[in-house]
Amino acid sequence: MPSTPSAPAGSVPAGTTPAGSASSGTATHCPYCALQCAQTLTPVAGGGADGAPVLTVEGRDFPTNQGGLCRKGWTSAEVLTAPDRLTAPQLRGADGVLREVSWDAALDHVATHLREQRERRGADAVAVFGGGGLTNEKAYALGKFTRVVLGSRLIDYNGRFCMSAAATASNRSLGLDRGLPFPLPDLAGADCVLLLGSNLAATMPPFVQHLEGVRSRGGLVVTDPRGSATAALTAEGAGVHLAPVPGTDLVVLLALLHVVLAEDLVDYEYVAARTTGLASLRASAAAWWPERAEAVCGVPARRLRQVARMLADASPSRGGRGAYVLTGRGVEQSTQGTATVTAAIDLALLLGLVGRRGSGYGPLTGQGNGQGGREHGLKADQLPGYRKITDPEDRAHVAAVWGVDPESLPGPGVPAVELLGMLGTAGGPSALIVCGANPVVSAPDVSRVRERLAALDLLVVLDTVPSETALLADVLLPVTQWAEEEGTMTNLEGRVIRRRRAREAPGGARSELWILRELAARLGVPRGFPAEASAVFDELARASAGGRADYSGLSHERLDREGSMHWPVPAPGHPGTPHALLDGFPTADGRARLIPVTHEDPADPLRADAPLHLVTGRLLEQYQSGAQTRRVPSLLAARPAAFAQMHPLLADLLGIEDGEQVLLRTRSGELRVPAEVTEEIRPDTVFMPFHYPGEGSANLLTGSATDPLSGMPGFKVTALEVLPAPRPVPAPDVVTVQQRSAV
Repeated sequence: MPSTPSAPAGSVPAGTTPAGSASSGTATHCPYCALQCAQTLTPVAGGGADGAPVLTVEGRDFPTNQGGLCRKGWTSAEVLTAPDRLTAPQLRGADGVLREVSWDAALDHVATHLREQRERRGADAVAVFGGGGLTNEKAYALGKFTRVVLGSRLIDYNGRFCMSAAATASNRSLGLDRGLPFPLPDLAGADCVLLLGSNLAATMPPFVQHLEGVRSRGGLVVTDPRGSATAALTAEGAGVHLAPVPGTDLVVLLALLHVVLAEDLVDYEYVAARTTGLASLRASAAAWWPERAEAVCGVPARRLRQVARMLADASPSRGGRGAYVLTGRGVEQSTQGTATVTAAIDLALLLGLVGRRGSGYGPLTGQGNGQGGREHGLKADQLPGYRKITDPEDRAHVAAVWGVDPESLPGPGVPAVELLGMLGTAGGPSALIVCGANPVVSAPDVSRVRERLAALDLLVVLDTVPSETALLADVLLPVTQWAEEEGTMTNLEGRVIRRRRAREAPGGARSELWILRELAARLGVPRGFPAEASAVFDELARASAGGRADYSGLSHERLDREGSMHWPVPAPGHPGTPHALLDGFPTADGRARLIPVTHEDPADPLRADAPLHLVTGRLLEQYQSGAQTRRVPSLLAARPAAFAQMHPLLADLLGIEDGEQVLLRTRSGELRVPAEVTEEIRPDTVFMPFHYPGEGSANLLTGSATDPLSGMPGFKVTALEVLPAPRPVPAPDVVTVQQRSAV
């Protein structure tokens, strides 16, 4: 991929932190979102109940967080000492009870049963489901273990629920998926930022400081059907809030494309030099004039024209300081998520923003290592270095690093929702290994997921706490947490950072790298799976060499010495690539693709018995499935349970009071939660957070329909019925014999 070095070799990029620069404690990063905010962890005298030190958390200066942390970051060390922390392997007995056993007993049991399943039903009898919070080293080793030791093609990860639509769109339009192809601080200089479907003020609060400049110039545009904390940032002249009907974000973008083309706001010099496909795009956008779009998406035509002109005026071709188009899960988690992101990229390309300093397009990665996980082996169709598993040259390169015959590597697997739906079926896997994920809460249509997990012959879960998925395991293996391990992560900017150990793991908890080494040896592969993270990274670097995500110039030692670096880093002396795509696009002709897209109705459209839109999302105080944050007392106290947020007009129509129990029903299921009545949401829309398990699980209501190109589930578009929950009938007064005799 063309790269433009931005710093001299051997220098420490501004704001990054080499090892040892913290005055005391351990310099590392937050375990949660893809900002990967920098922290310093310092032990407190006395230690905890598990004998390991209690750690205090301080924010550390870094380009993404600039010293700040959110509530989750400040309390992150509390998860290390959760009272129910797993510290010993557990095996489910014939009576159905999980009991602690030795590591040898647990690993022997797993290896024996994996071998039996493979011998009886073939290599694809075993599947693997990973997580976007695993380090690069763990993601790499897990992908290698699946394809080399198990010989299975069936691996995917929960990042499919996060970034798959944006990744698919970016690859086909730009030839590259790196999250933000520019450093986050660049946003400060822009005249306009279009933020599509992200409530980052709640999900990654330190991000907000990077928007102060554009807000001061009145240029922040937020699309969200809710008046979210992020939408509120546009108030008092700071920008514009668009609140489209859920599932119509693509219509908004098609209207913006129409205005840019109809009003001749295109950067024609850029488009002619760096793109292809303008004629086809013009024809597709012609059908979506703003008045027609307004009838579908509910956003006033005048607002659509206003936003298109704001973006154009901010673009460099018209003398502006710069403009950015950013996408989040709100527009991506639908059955037309790939098409929606494609339209966002089309808009950025027409305005000449992509691959230009001070402007650009980028998706906002959610999970801590959602970027690195798919780059290095967790995604069903990819090999390390963002190589294609179907490409003979890519297969040959990786096979040479692994010391195996390229023909022995399996082909592409299937996306996560399809994989989970195959479990325990006649032609599907009979065994599953889950590593760093909690699909019983986070996957769509969780009732079906529970059924499929119950149908397995063997479920092995590697986790730090007894998550809802872990409690269903036949074998439960305790693993280390973020502050107990060495490794690397890749944040939302493609910035590779170092995670460092600040304390020893309690009890018998072990690193996933150690577990994979031990299982590989028991399954006949005694070499090739080191337990040391630095050695795994060195192999990852070799496997990635020449790939799109080239880490071959990196090592733990270099990151410790010089600080974080943006990939690609194709040689030891290369300074990294903070700004990708400046010199061209990694496509066959070096040009980006303008790709026409069409709006389709949702897979689950509104109907008479489900006239409302259900959207799901995150809260400030919780993270993903909540397995970590629900174990932090202050975070749980702030948001202890699920709720259904609705507009006062809807609540009044249904006769529902704030705090009253309501019944939510969809084609997939139903549940009861309290209502939270607020004016900060569309009257036709109900919001529910997805962090909670059991009867409060939002994903009891979501369906399993997916985007046909990316496999992204349609979390954000579900038809819903809302009713007041039946009130319990009070028990009749009972008169006792003594009372009767006293009358």
